[in-house]
Amino acid sequence: MQLKSKNEIKKMQEAGRLLAQCHSEIKKRIKPGVTTAEIESFVESFLAEHGATAEQKGYQGYKYATCASVNDEICHGFPRNTPLKSGDIVTIDMVVNLNGWLADSAWSYAIGEISEQAQHLLEVTEEALMRGIKEARIGNRLGDIGYAIQTYAESEGVSVVRDFVGHGIGPTIHEEPQVPHYGLKGKGLRLKEGMVITIEPMLNTGDWRSKLDDNGWTARTADGSLSAQYEHTIAITKDGPLILTTLENNEL
Repeated sequence: MQLKSKNEIKKMQEAGRLLAQCHSEIKKRIKPGVTTAEIESFVESFLAEHGATAEQKGYQGYKYATCASVNDEICHGFPRNTPLKSGDIVTIDMVVNLNGWLADSAWSYAIGEISEQAQHLLEVTEEALMRGIKEARIGNRLGDIGYAIQTYAESEGVSVVRDFVGHGIGPTIHEEPQVPHYGLKGKGLRLKEGMVITIEPMLNTGDWRSKLDDNGWTARTADGSLSAQYEHTIAITKDGPLILTTLENNEL
């Protein structure tokens, strides 16, 4: 586990703001008839124009700048040429490298008119993320984050994926500690100033269990239910959790 200095966190915040800007542009573009391959191409061009790269491209053999997970896909969906249709939900996840420092964020998007069930899932997943972030304070424990997410999600009738978790991040994409989105209050590693972690709950309308596609990457719900994910990169500071992957002008 690497603790980051204020200067290092500021560098990650610069990467995070660029990532948030990219998501803002995706929101304008993603709609029925658009393909996730087109979103992939846009992201690569956008990052190149701003002097950044997609860190996950080439990571352990992954071929794409984005993960694009549609409907029952939990994470690591491959961008493809199938047009999105009204009623779909799609999560776009990416890691931006700007001058050697990383930021990681995923966002789930509604395509056209979606069902009440899908809308509820999106709203609960985003709120679960924010409840987890509120617990990311010096002196709290990782279990406090997971507990806040799990208890809220399950009270709303959705399940929390166990097979994929958040993580530390910095100059490398995956650092210690692992950050589960379920757990017990008061348990787990104590949070310290200078830690930078991702919180990225993946919630399902059905059972939490997953299965892996033949491509060796894409995880989807075992029962075919819908899945959504929202993710921010968070710095643990003396003033509380600092969201790095946002357009808001937060200062250390």
